[in-house]
Amino acid sequence: MNELVIVGIAREALKTAIYVAGPALIVSMVVGLTISIFQVVTSLQDQTVAFVPKVLAVMLVVVLSFPWMVRVMVQFTTRMFTEFNTVVRQLP
Repeated sequence: MNELVIVGIAREALKTAIYVAGPALIVSMVVGLTISIFQVVTSLQDQTVAFVPKVLAVMLVVVLSFPWMVRVMVQFTTRMFTEFNTVVRQLP
């Protein structure tokens, strides 16, 4: 039973991390792909052309989704603390 409890906690933690980091990573990927296609079409190979728009887009997404991110992390933390007694009782 110990392994199942630990795996369940790890699964919830990873799922929460993916939910929180997902929007910024997806936007970074889309903007990076768009800039890369633009660089290939125009034969422009400057590194700052790809870096600056990606940073600005990720910052904008993080600022806009920050309340949701905090809410998801607080829900996970609250669930972990409220279920702590149940988890400890299941451990031998």
